[in-house]
Amino acid sequence: MTAGPAAAADPIKLRVADSFPSGHYLTKLIIQPWMAEVTKRTNGAVTFEYFPSQQLGKAADMLTLTQTGVTNIGYVAPAYVSEKMPHSEAAMLPGSFETSCQGTMAYWKVAREGTIAAQDYAPNKIRLLVAVALPPYQILTVKNPVKTEQDIRGLKLRTTGGAQDLTVRTIGAVPVRMAAPDTYESLSRGTLDGVVFPLDSVVSYNVEKIVRYSTEGANFSSFIVAYSISDASWNALPADVRKVIQDVSQEIVPVACAAVDRQEAETKQKLVEAGVQFTPVSPEFRSKLDEMLKDVASKWAQGLDGRGRKGSAVLAEFRKAVAEQPAK
Repeated sequence: MTAGPAAAADPIKLRVADSFPSGHYLTKLIIQPWMAEVTKRTNGAVTFEYFPSQQLGKAADMLTLTQTGVTNIGYVAPAYVSEKMPHSEAAMLPGSFETSCQGTMAYWKVAREGTIAAQDYAPNKIRLLVAVALPPYQILTVKNPVKTEQDIRGLKLRTTGGAQDLTVRTIGAVPVRMAAPDTYESLSRGTLDGVVFPLDSVVSYNVEKIVRYSTEGANFSSFIVAYSISDASWNALPADVRKVIQDVSQEIVPVACAAVDRQEAETKQKLVEAGVQFTPVSPEFRSKLDEMLKDVASKWAQGLDGRGRKGSAVLAEFRKAVAEQPAK
């Protein structure tokens, strides 16, 4: 965008809020470069006030904070408000995809122009700006490694809620729903035996100081990191600014997910150096997990259908979008 209408218009300052600690790798890959590029392309006409670390409110409150204008743009993670954005959980089921980019680009499509856009975003009067699907989650534990299905039974594991709760219950563990920033203290107190986490979040929330063991090569679920803007804030923006925002979002999403995929191997090495022991999932254990988890997606979809929602439809739509993406 050249020095045109946006540069000549009155300055625009937008509030952006999330729950990530300052310096979190995802903010460096997603929202910080996004804000910088929007400001650059509008020639300084659009600037941002950024509030990390739950300064404006808890992660579970970000949808309300965004809807009510406390923040213009919020880190609205669908898993934290699964009762209001249930269709997005199609992207968080176990075994849904192999890499961040495969899951990200599929979600990006369905959440901008498909069932998720119509069923999760439109009714909540928010619009998706940027999103990244995290790599497949592993189980990390404090006291003992997870080598068999018996090792999982009864473990109190942190989950994000919704579909991940169903996954954890299905494998015989006890889901304890909480936002990521609260996991360190809960592990320290023994409220949790472990977490279902992507590796990068282990480091971001200092969990590597407590957990000692991790599965390797499992796929227990994922998580959608998403920033959204309220319809009211979006509609108040000039058309040329909206165009800039759309262009920047379209460009940053694939770059961010590729960076997330690259970082996975680097983070594993950091965890090994911190003393975390990785236990590859054996063929026998994988077979058991596949058997236990094969019905999670169908049960999730049927449960949503039973509530008058579009569970089966969105599951089929998301799987089709995943199949259209390269796995590696």
